[in-house]
Amino acid sequence: MNNEASSGASRISIAEFNRIAAAGLPLVQLFGLSVERLEAGRAMGRMAAGGHNLRPGGTVAGPALMALADYTMYAVVLSMIGPVEMAVTTSLTCNFLRRPPLADVIADGRIIKCGKRLAYGEVTLYSQGDNDPVAHVTATYAIPPERATS
Repeated sequence: MNNEASSGASRISIAEFNRIAAAGLPLVQLFGLSVERLEAGRAMGRMAAGGHNLRPGGTVAGPALMALADYTMYAVVLSMIGPVEMAVTTSLTCNFLRRPPLADVIADGRIIKCGKRLAYGEVTLYSQGDNDPVAHVTATYAIPPERATS
């Protein structure tokens, strides 16, 4: 397993990731999440803006931002290890940097280290059309020893 992302093909296609996410992650539909780009060790996710993810004050809710980051990191991890559905989040730290406007949120995720049992990465969240990040997330995923899918 590579310690860092290498340019190249993902070990899972966007279509396969979408199938896994749709079957096992009900929040995908609730929050309007999608993956738009997937390569080895990198993924770009999107959360559609709307009433389903707002909080008072007309901004995107923190739990929705964290859901997008975790979903994007799941895609990043699977891009490295393939369709291992039981790879799970063991920690996630979110730093909210500024209030996002009501716009789609873009997640730029990348692997920092992927070993046999743990994967560690980061996701930076942006409001569509704005280069200043709204949040920065680091996450660790546990990779099952057998790499069995469920």
